[in-house]
Amino acid sequence: MAPHDRLGRPLRNLRLSVTDRCNLRCAYCMPEVDYVWLPRADLLTFEELARLARVFAGLGVEKLRLTGGEPLLRHELDVLVALLAAVPGIRDLALTTNGILLGEQAAGLRRAGLQRLTVSLDTLDPVRFRALTRRDEHARVLAGLAAAAAAGFTGTKLNAVVLRGVNDDELARLVAFGRERGLEVRFIEYMDVGGATAWNATTVVPRAEMLERLATELGPIERDPSEDPSAPAERYLLADGTRFGIIASTTEPFCAACDRARLTADGVFYTCLYAPRGNELRAALRAGAADDELAARILGLWRARTDRGAEERLAVAQRQRLAEPAVLRADPHLEMHTRGG
Repeated sequence: MAPHDRLGRPLRNLRLSVTDRCNLRCAYCMPEVDYVWLPRADLLTFEELARLARVFAGLGVEKLRLTGGEPLLRHELDVLVALLAAVPGIRDLALTTNGILLGEQAAGLRRAGLQRLTVSLDTLDPVRFRALTRRDEHARVLAGLAAAAAAGFTGTKLNAVVLRGVNDDELARLVAFGRERGLEVRFIEYMDVGGATAWNATTVVPRAEMLERLATELGPIERDPSEDPSAPAERYLLADGTRFGIIASTTEPFCAACDRARLTADGVFYTCLYAPRGNELRAALRAGAADDELAARILGLWRARTDRGAEERLAVAQRQRLAEPAVLRADPHLEMHTRGG
């Protein structure tokens, strides 16, 4: 049975970052010129990542998602996927990617045991994509989506961060794009955490406004009665059965139902995306700690958890970005691309 924190939230879901590197430079995630990368010697090996996954699974974690940075930059990731697919208790093994390298790796990941994919794509316009990401890779993302379908992946989700005045005129087009390709689109409110140094409240498009715009263009929208109450996205249905979701972490956070923990690529355990600091597990792992010792440490941290980071941000007067560039450079673990988003 999964352990519960002080607010009664179970530990069921682990976001496992495998690298802090990324091959895009999205303005809402990695906007600074000078990055502080994690030392490569500090990154956990595949065997260390798999061992920690087994420890978490032994505590009740059922869902495991590989993240980054861009996880497909980690060499021979399919080897890690095969190790994780064999962990007892993990019933859902997924990966979030920007899709650039998916065309080359989708088939191998599927063979290794990866079950689900989420691909990030904020715009259908190649010119706008280049402006947002500072890279000219739009066609490769589309090719990656096609390769994922050809490899047999189903239920693939398409994540789009919505920014006012940037891509908020594409909501209906993105839903149509997803419908044509069997993808469930999930719109994400622009968050003020990590590298979002250009964040301000006026750039956020709230969920209520997204729904109003979509209803105007696409017709009546209903809540999806089959949605998972612990999932970050609230899901909706159009009259033709098309399903989409909205993750309203900024304006209507879901802290009360959050069952997610995060482990960075160098072994720092976070119980909240907004946490100012985490708890380092790598030293104990490499010093020879037994599995039960690691489990006891993780268990103690989770049972002491009272995090409500996103809800607490709602109470901040004149809310601005969470961290300044100089602070981010001093502590790379504050970055979204380091702690796995």
